[in-house]
Amino acid sequence: MSAVRTPSGDRLGRLLNLVPYLLARPGILISEAAADLGVTDKQLREDLELLWVCGLPGYGPGDLIDMAIDGDHVTISHDAGMDKPLRLNPDEALALVVALRMLAETPGIGTRDAIERALAKIESAAGDLADAPVAVRLPANQKKLAAVRGAVDSGHALRLTYYTAARDETTDRVIDPMRMLMVGGFNYLEAWCRRAEATRLFRIDRIDGFTELDEPSAPPVGAVPHDVTAGVFRPGPELPLVTLRVGRGGRWITEYYPVEEVVKDTTEWLVTMRVTDLGWAQRFLTGQGRDVTVIGPPELLDRIRAQAATALDQYAAPTGLGADPLTAG
Repeated sequence: MSAVRTPSGDRLGRLLNLVPYLLARPGILISEAAADLGVTDKQLREDLELLWVCGLPGYGPGDLIDMAIDGDHVTISHDAGMDKPLRLNPDEALALVVALRMLAETPGIGTRDAIERALAKIESAAGDLADAPVAVRLPANQKKLAAVRGAVDSGHALRLTYYTAARDETTDRVIDPMRMLMVGGFNYLEAWCRRAEATRLFRIDRIDGFTELDEPSAPPVGAVPHDVTAGVFRPGPELPLVTLRVGRGGRWITEYYPVEEVVKDTTEWLVTMRVTDLGWAQRFLTGQGRDVTVIGPPELLDRIRAQAATALDQYAAPTGLGADPLTAG
């Protein structure tokens, strides 16, 4: 029979309370402690082994939790500051209540039941504090989000004015809303786009305006929702491949954007990444300075050279008054 795995959240809570529990009971039998904590002897020993390598940042011998295990008895000899059970102060509890209430109202959250259960427990523990008046600063696009959500709930088609960052253009289009969701911290409206004749994701903060139409939203049978389990951007071999030489100051690109390969080359890194549009890559990379050098593809290099030449021509052009702006008095 395979062992039952303990959820990581349950184990974290047990570990946070284990040190103060053992401090209050030096030399306690492991079997007795396991019975009190509702775990097996084997699980408690595994918890103790994990605690042995936990502690304060720095993680030197004086920063880690230390203990003495004498046969079946255990004693904590250094607690690394974990001498009290985890408790929330009033400000922390109220902050959690506010955050969970906002999260529960966010569209596209698939764990709403878990959020509401956690909220109920914290509100119960906080008592009257949970009902205290508090000023909450909502995200800047919260009003727009609520308006779009209301329009989607009405079941009507929408006319959007939308900014597409990849192509740096604003377009008008008619869409048939399908659902709202949140991915990577951004709110999206998923809909059938009649202009593109395909399912599209529209980021709420990039919707410049919309009008609710009289006709109902009627996505065709072929309007299949996106699989966003791995994020909105799903790079594939059909997309342009960009190769960069990145210095230390540009290394953040490999952590913020999906990349295919990162190879260390002395003090720099060779990076390959897929992009949806070379125009976006051109605008993005020309703003990175000397920490990023574009290696390919040739078309992207030609675009950047042409843009740089145009910019230099602007500096060389006369000022309009015929005077040198550096020497004119």
